[in-house]
Amino acid sequence: MNFRAKNPWLWVPSLYFAEGLPYFAVTSISLMMYKNLGLSNAEIAFYTSWLNFPWVIKCLWSPFVDLLKTKRWWILSSECLIGAGLAGIAFCIPAHFYLQATLAIFWLLAFASATHDIAADGFYMLGLTADEQTFFVGIRNAFYKVANLFGQGTLIYFAGMLEKKTGNIPFAWSLTFLTTAGLFLAFFAYHRFSLPNPVSDQPDRNMEAKRILKNFALTFKTFFTKKQAGAAVFFMLTYRFSEAQLLKLIQPFLLDTRDKGGLGLETEQVGLIYGIVGVVGLLLGGIVGGILAVRGGLKKWLWPMLLSMLVTSATFVYLAYFLPDNGFTIRLCVFIEQFGYGFGFTAYTLFLIYYSEGEQKTAHYAICTGLMSLGMMLPGMAAGWIQEKLGYPHFFLWVMVCSVVPIIATALLKVDDKISTETQITPTE
Repeated sequence: MNFRAKNPWLWVPSLYFAEGLPYFAVTSISLMMYKNLGLSNAEIAFYTSWLNFPWVIKCLWSPFVDLLKTKRWWILSSECLIGAGLAGIAFCIPAHFYLQATLAIFWLLAFASATHDIAADGFYMLGLTADEQTFFVGIRNAFYKVANLFGQGTLIYFAGMLEKKTGNIPFAWSLTFLTTAGLFLAFFAYHRFSLPNPVSDQPDRNMEAKRILKNFALTFKTFFTKKQAGAAVFFMLTYRFSEAQLLKLIQPFLLDTRDKGGLGLETEQVGLIYGIVGVVGLLLGGIVGGILAVRGGLKKWLWPMLLSMLVTSATFVYLAYFLPDNGFTIRLCVFIEQFGYGFGFTAYTLFLIYYSEGEQKTAHYAICTGLMSLGMMLPGMAAGWIQEKLGYPHFFLWVMVCSVVPIIATALLKVDDKISTETQITPTE
């Protein structure tokens, strides 16, 4: 086999699953763990939102990933560190100072994961042609999100089962994170052989300190002087404004008892719903989004994709007001919301990729995703406090009202005609 041109199906899905798993372990799976360990919604949302910060500032070291070693080397090295971090969390959960210890390791894990993101996203653009990038954008989004659903599904089901069998919540979550560490080390072993070696994936052999600083400054200058940069940055910051708040309270809502306004589900029930129904909905949404983007381009599908992500979150308004105890109804609502998200997020990812095009595409894409993380971090920090003041029904209505912000951001953005190998999508004046 030609190791410079391996079939993308051999590495794109696994690479983006591996990229998503530590991110969602830090920002999402930790929500369920801390909820079951007794923290309040306000504490959970605040602490876990702060853990987004390494992804916000990853653009500060992204130029060095461009200059030092290869993207492939950074991917493999980061995967080793992430596996070690997950194991460290597992050993700290049973300690009496678990909160401080796990937050500290989650923070370090986030830095390793952010570095993995930089390298993986750059490798994606180096290892695929323009047409392949467009086709696989839905696939990569789907498997990135499947990593989240794997955490919320399989891993949380596993933790819930252990909680019930052992009656020891810290032990259950410790064993769950230890299992995740082993899985991540398996990804490292697989990627050593499955990742291709693109000819363009080379370190800068003429590196000098002065030139590093110059390139670092040039990275930000060229990013913020692109056409209609203001509207593009506003779009990156606010496309997920309502979703950022929704995601912080979905799991607490599903777990809280009905007298507190929640659905009163058990941990393993949440795992089954997201591990099966959620995965199917997300995969279908991402794949459909990728296929339609190839055929019609971003300009045609930007608004339908945005609205699909915003409107489908209304399912939680319904769940919060009516509190159905019918399992089919709950699963249907989760499927609709996940399909809408998988479909809608395709447009966002496409815009980030094509806004990043140029000589410094890896560093520029890191800035884009850093802005995305900031847009998730700030609204998420206050989400728990808002929910405790409003209650679940009014909180989910508030999320719907917040949808006006990404709608305004999208209205201000202008894009060229459809994405193709000849015409790239960038903001225009």
